Amino acid sequence: MNNERNQRIYRLWAPIYDVAVTRIFDRPRRRAVELLNLQPGERLLIPGVGTGLDLPHVPAGVSVVGTDISPAMLAKARPKARGRDVTLLEMDAQALNFPDGSFDAVLFNLILTVVPDGAMAFDEGWQVLKPGGRAVIFDKFLPEDSTPTPGRRLLGRVVSALGTDPNRRLSEIIGGVSGLTIERDEPGPLRGQYRILLLQPTPGQP
Repeated sequence: MNNERNQRIYRLWAPIYDVAVTRIFDRPRRRAVELLNLQPGERLLIPGVGTGLDLPHVPAGVSVVGTDISPAMLAKARPKARGRDVTLLEMDAQALNFPDGSFDAVLFNLILTVVPDGAMAFDEGWQVLKPGGRAVIFDKFLPEDSTPTPGRRLLGRVVSALGTDPNRRLSEIIGGVSGLTIERDEPGPLRGQYRILLLQPTPGQP
């Protein structure tokens, strides 16, 4: 996957994305936001905000910045942002243009297996967290102790044409970041192939 290809794919997805995914993913999206325990006055970053399906679940009084590389997806998100404290920006999740420590929370919903380099996108999001901030990941991951079968590798090549990679491990994405603790790890849809994780800086770590 690469950014140019993803922009083409999500330009095609944009008109039908909400209808295609809302039924299966709305509940875990809501749960992911819930785990952040957002408070009025806090700032939330949503890299890969897409069509803005997370926005209705964000509590009032929270300032949201949503980024996405796809102008077509952002166009679908704008109506959901009206009347809310939401800023939408065209930006690559792998190269965030924010100072370190800009946000109280980061929401990685279905983005870390979409971008070309999930580890880079996670590191970028983690860097812009304030000290003591928290992040939630909702995504699908290959079990750590398994090797993709030939069938799963074939499926991965097919699914990548839809703009996502089902064969990434969580450890490959967050393993390069030191000083974090997984506070919660909950099963998501499709018999737990998807997971919802709350991460926070490890106490006492710089």
